[in-house]
Amino acid sequence: MDNCSTASMFLTDSLELELGTEWCKPPCFSCGIDNRGGGNHFSGESYLSSGALKRLILNLDPLPTNFEEDTVEIFAIQWVTETALVNSSRVLFHLFRQQLYNLETLLQANCDFGKISTLHCKADNIRQQCVTFLHYVKVFIFRYLKVQNAESSVPVHPYETLEAQLPSVLVDELHGLLLYIGHLSELPSISPGAFVNQNQIKLFPPSWHLLHLHLDIHWMVLEILHMLGEKLKQVIYGHQFMNLAGDNLTNISLFEEHCENLLCDLISLSLNRYDKVRPSEALASHHCPCSCIKELWVLLIHLLEHRNKWSLSESFWNWLSKLLKTFFEKSSDRKRPSVPVIQPRDPLGFSWWIITHIASLYQFDRHGTPDEMRQMESNWNFVEELLKKSINVQDGILEEQLRMHLHCCLTLCDFWEPNIAIVTILWEYYSKNLNSPFSISWLPLKGLTYIIKSPLSMLEMVKACCCDKQDNDLYKSSSSYTIFLCILAKVVKKAMKNNGPHPWKQIKGRIYSKFHQKRMEELTEVGLQNFFNLFLLLADVAEVEDVASHVLDLLNFLKPSLVTSSIIWKGQVAFLLMYTQKNLDIGVLAEKCSGAFREKAKEFLVSKNDEMGQRQTLWTLLSIYIDGVQEVFETSHCLYPSHEKLLNDGFSMLLRACQESELRTVLSFLQAVLARIRSMHQQLCQELQKESMDLIVQSSLSAKERHLAAVANALWRHFFSFLKSQRMSQIVPLSELADAAADFTLLAMDMPSTAPSDLQPQPVISVMQLFGWDDIIWPQVVARYLSHCLQNSMLCEALSHTGCVSFQALTVRSWIRCVLQMYINNLYVPDDLFIDINPGQAVEKEYLEQLAELTRLLFKLSEIKNIFSKAQVEYLSSPEDPTKALVLFFEAVGITYGNLQNLSDKSAMVTKSLEYLGEILKYIKPYLGKKISSAGLQLTYRIMGILVKSWAQIFATSKAQKLLFRIIDCLLLPHTVLQPERELPAPMLTAIQKSLPLYLQGMCIVCGQSQNPNAYLNQLLGSVIEQYIGRFLPSSPHVSGLVQHPVLLALRNSAAVPLIAPLKKCIVQVIRKSYLECKGSLLPPRLASILAFVLQLFKDTSVEISEVQLLLPGVLKCLMLVNEPQGILSRIML
Repeated sequence: MDNCSTASMFLTDSLELELGTEWCKPPCFSCGIDNRGGGNHFSGESYLSSGALKRLILNLDPLPTNFEEDTVEIFAIQWVTETALVNSSRVLFHLFRQQLYNLETLLQANCDFGKISTLHCKADNIRQQCVTFLHYVKVFIFRYLKVQNAESSVPVHPYETLEAQLPSVLVDELHGLLLYIGHLSELPSISPGAFVNQNQIKLFPPSWHLLHLHLDIHWMVLEILHMLGEKLKQVIYGHQFMNLAGDNLTNISLFEEHCENLLCDLISLSLNRYDKVRPSEALASHHCPCSCIKELWVLLIHLLEHRNKWSLSESFWNWLSKLLKTFFEKSSDRKRPSVPVIQPRDPLGFSWWIITHIASLYQFDRHGTPDEMRQMESNWNFVEELLKKSINVQDGILEEQLRMHLHCCLTLCDFWEPNIAIVTILWEYYSKNLNSPFSISWLPLKGLTYIIKSPLSMLEMVKACCCDKQDNDLYKSSSSYTIFLCILAKVVKKAMKNNGPHPWKQIKGRIYSKFHQKRMEELTEVGLQNFFNLFLLLADVAEVEDVASHVLDLLNFLKPSLVTSSIIWKGQVAFLLMYTQKNLDIGVLAEKCSGAFREKAKEFLVSKNDEMGQRQTLWTLLSIYIDGVQEVFETSHCLYPSHEKLLNDGFSMLLRACQESELRTVLSFLQAVLARIRSMHQQLCQELQKESMDLIVQSSLSAKERHLAAVANALWRHFFSFLKSQRMSQIVPLSELADAAADFTLLAMDMPSTAPSDLQPQPVISVMQLFGWDDIIWPQVVARYLSHCLQNSMLCEALSHTGCVSFQALTVRSWIRCVLQMYINNLYVPDDLFIDINPGQAVEKEYLEQLAELTRLLFKLSEIKNIFSKAQVEYLSSPEDPTKALVLFFEAVGITYGNLQNLSDKSAMVTKSLEYLGEILKYIKPYLGKKISSAGLQLTYRIMGILVKSWAQIFATSKAQKLLFRIIDCLLLPHTVLQPERELPAPMLTAIQKSLPLYLQGMCIVCGQSQNPNAYLNQLLGSVIEQYIGRFLPSSPHVSGLVQHPVLLALRNSAAVPLIAPLKKCIVQVIRKSYLECKGSLLPPRLASILAFVLQLFKDTSVEISEVQLLLPGVLKCLMLVNEPQGILSRIML
């Protein structure tokens, strides 16, 4: 049987395939059998999958391999196959009704799990017997029923007499059978569910079998009546019954009556399901309780359309529409009051719902296989009537209902050929209600507000309406007006594809005619939104330039207010974006939009100090334009001269009027446009480098290059001049300033000729000098800017070949400044907040990360790598701490210099080293003012101390000594230090105490390494020692308190510094001259502490005779003047 049912699916129209003689199980309705049709939607034993419908329509043997024996068993009785129906038709139908009764009695049994197996077997056996009998009737009619010649004068055999009466008998019996079984909707209970036993076999209750047997009977009665008509080619009258109109019953009248009743039953079943359907789930909720009901609908569609083709009956849609129309008739006006269909609570919604689902069944072919390419018969006449009822104002239109109706209509537009009439009907309604938001109070729209936020989202919404496949959740995500736009788009696209531009002209005329000056002035903000959505959609599916031109003409009627201006700007920019996406010249639109932008930018500049309300409104408009222009550049395939119009002097005025948050928006726009221009230029360069290019292509590329240059010129003119003027202020956000400057640097590299004249002839160097190497620029800007530049390998390579030999040195100088000035922002914070905290916590995290990134990139420069290589110290490929990296760099430079042997190399190294430092004292000067930063002072004194010590040999040269003198004067011997009565700020004193050993050791080395003995340098060293021996003496003369004295610490590390001996000599001389001199009989101040210091000095170092000779006279003289020498000495010894 399986082989037979499967093979029947692949029968050709001629059905000449040999099937053998094996008995095939006759087809029947079944939704309980697994699909064996290889993806078919119906059971393999169904009328569709088995090929039964195809055989019926082609007038072929219903079951070519069945009923081939001489006898056949029907209702457990053996009958002669070729004569049984003639001789015993009434007996057989009586037995059939008896079996039906037996099945109905099984419904009274208690159907629990223990009895279900027995009940299932009994019910299934009864059903199979009944189905077999009806198939036998069909086979008998096809094979054995002969057409009688009424005019023949030959004597007739009694069998022939009975055979001649058989068609009439069948009509009577079939009619009686239909009366016996009644309507589907009258069945006591329909339970399509099944039990599943341990072997995973489905067991169905008797009610399931009864329902499906009724379906079999209803369908096969139609088959039999159709076959009788096809076989006899004449009207067959019944002998026992008359129809409802009092006329004699015929096969045709019975077919039509039964067909109508069956459709009414199916509609009633659908109504029961519709009562439980929500409008938002209408299309997702099917109208059929099981696949067998669905199959019956498909069978009826094919049979009625086939009969209509040969004018045997009305088409399926006519049948259905005629029945659905009765829902809208008053009870007194109904032509057929006996039609057994219950009145729905929502006849209009139900009609939309049922007709949409039925329309989808037209895609199934005669085998039940869906075929999306299959031509579907439409029912637009009835749908147009439904549409008129849906938008009938007098009946009260509810948005929630209208959405469902239009969603159904949209689905029908997918199935059927385009229909302009439905667009006309809908437009008559929506043209009068454009100002309505079409909202549902209890259902917020998903992803859509009444006023769309941006031009791009407006355009995307319109594009979504034009998609071939719509969102299944359209009810919740879109208003009814949006669904109307989807319908409009689909109809226009389909109609133009089938019939050219003529349908579009019809629709355009109807839509355009509704807009005039008065109507435009009546539009609210919501109305304008709907207006733009409509015309954007028309532009997308039809003639964009014609539609855009008409929109501009209509907008000229308006005198927009501040409220409506926003939506008008969005709409115009949306058209601009559409032009760009379609690669059209934006000239006219660009001129209009940019002109309006210039005017609003001027108002924005004038209203800089006015009330915030007006300013905010103006900014809303300006930001719409900015976002739109950015999208235009990012989506443009190529640039036209009109693109330059979008970048007019309105931006120059706007930039001057912007506050910080607004500047961020504008500069973000600038960076996006610069990136796009550079990307397009690189693509253009690649195309220009191709070989074998004809003159036309070359000319086109040259034109594109000119257009790019024009846009770049506009950017330099309107944006760079502003950035240049604001590079030292804090009005512009520093990070955005650095990013934009870096982008202009890359633009100058790619397109140097576009830069203004004041940056020529080397625009890249000029821009870097302005934003990367100028000492007056904020370090946050410099660090971020140089990071961007160093990340670009092409830029670094270009700078290395431009003759700018100081590129790396200048970059190193800026890096040193950025590290030294990392705490410059803390100068306005109270000093006591930073004394005891981790210095890294006193720096902004963002700046510290940026500085670390700059350090990492800087250490990849060839010059830095070369220094570390020559110094033979560990190279940090990825330094994390900028301060530590700077210390390593200073030490590496000092070591590298010390390893040089050639005088010319040493001289060059000194020059390069000084170039690295630049005006380093200017970098640290802010920390030395009245505003104190503890962390900044600690960093300054420590780094500069390391510099003095590491570069001692460099500072010993005549070129560098001046800088050393300035460092000592500035940091160690400022005016405040030379005034003993003045106390140094505590943070500064702490920083000097921690770093003083570095300075003393470095100065001592310089003194020993100096090419020419320098008295001034020795004098400076003595002055420093003189000042800080006393400042760091403990308050009480305890030797233990002198262990951490910075001067002594400088000597304690003498093993690491071999040239430290002169330092001790200088210390001894300073003590003798400045701390042991007695004025008359007066002792030197703080004598005890000085003597304790001398004692600690000799403890830490070896005592030289010359040192004793210098100090002993002074010490003895002081002791002679002491009244209690034992007390003093004892205190010193402590």
